[in-house]
Amino acid sequence: MVDEAAVGRIFREESGRSVAAVIGFCGDIDLAEDAVQEAFALALRKWPQDGLPPNPGGWITTTARNRALDRLRRDARGRELLGEMAVLATEDDLGEVDVVPDERLRLIFTCCHPALSPEARVALTLRLLGGLSTTDVARAFLVTEDAMAQRVVRAKRKIKAARIPYRVPAAEELPSRLRSVLAVIYLVYTTGLTRPGLCAEAIRLARILVGLMPDEPEVAGLLALVLLVESRRATRIRPDGSLVLLGEQDRRCWDRALIEEGQAIVRRCLLRNHPGPYQIQAAINAVHADAATAAQTDWRQILALYDQLFAIAPTSVVALNRAIAVAEVHGSAAALALVDELDLDHYYAFHATRADLLRRLGRDDDAHAAYQRAATLAPADAERDFLGRGGRGAR
Repeated sequence: MVDEAAVGRIFREESGRSVAAVIGFCGDIDLAEDAVQEAFALALRKWPQDGLPPNPGGWITTTARNRALDRLRRDARGRELLGEMAVLATEDDLGEVDVVPDERLRLIFTCCHPALSPEARVALTLRLLGGLSTTDVARAFLVTEDAMAQRVVRAKRKIKAARIPYRVPAAEELPSRLRSVLAVIYLVYTTGLTRPGLCAEAIRLARILVGLMPDEPEVAGLLALVLLVESRRATRIRPDGSLVLLGEQDRRCWDRALIEEGQAIVRRCLLRNHPGPYQIQAAINAVHADAATAAQTDWRQILALYDQLFAIAPTSVVALNRAIAVAEVHGSAAALALVDELDLDHYYAFHATRADLLRRLGRDDDAHAAYQRAATLAPADAERDFLGRGGRGAR
């Protein structure tokens, strides 16, 4: 039975492929989006009567490409564009097609071009590759639908005005451009920790990217990282909505399948011996996953990994996370001295970390003030409630 829900699932799975393929055909993002939407609208009418085609994604792509071609032929500018195309498939070639994976890869790099703002990169990636509606993306990032729509429109205009190429970067450009792509996918995931639905989308995008770039160790590292963090999702929040710290989580409820998959990827990354930030962060999470209890955590190994991470990514946030490991190995006073050197006053995790260290050192008044400051900056209700109670979850 092919119902609306089934077509919806196929849309989420296949729309990114189809949009990428039609953009590769016609070179116009808006036209490609419209054509794919029209193809799915037609599928909603035809498939319940005719049944699911053998290759639903290929059917959608072929139908969308035909719609785009019809639109180009009707429109004066479209006819001009057709004339400019170096290669145009004949109608005899427009059978049901399998989408070339490189089209999605080109689209990922276009969406994540450094000329676009970080917010625009995320919005376009979710809109075009993730198959999310503007309403869904706006809800996930707590902005109005109009604001998100304007963000997407401005990004598309920027791509057109700046003539951002629809291609995979050349070898010499790839390292810097790939960082932007990975950062967008990781931002989608971390945002999803407090916005339902986005984590699965980020994992799906990471899997797509691994399939498209299997020889890039940082791509594999990102997938391992999100899988290992995701393995603990069910234990992060209590039934009453309060936050559970890593050390207090019920490790029996961690998803062992995700842990095993993530750790296997980390081991393969280690064999390549080309460490990068995402691989090292994945390795840190793999060490946490190895410990049957919080007390058995190998903090010295984690601190060594943070030393390695800070050497290649010397950011204040990495230094803050490293200080947590320092506290476990060398004591809270040593960690607090490091934290107090950081310029992160507007970052809630900075104040939460300070608060915990101050509490351990018996400086309760200072700890209370730091917890309250962290609570005012926290991005989600669970964090705000937890920090407002002085870092103690409801029991």
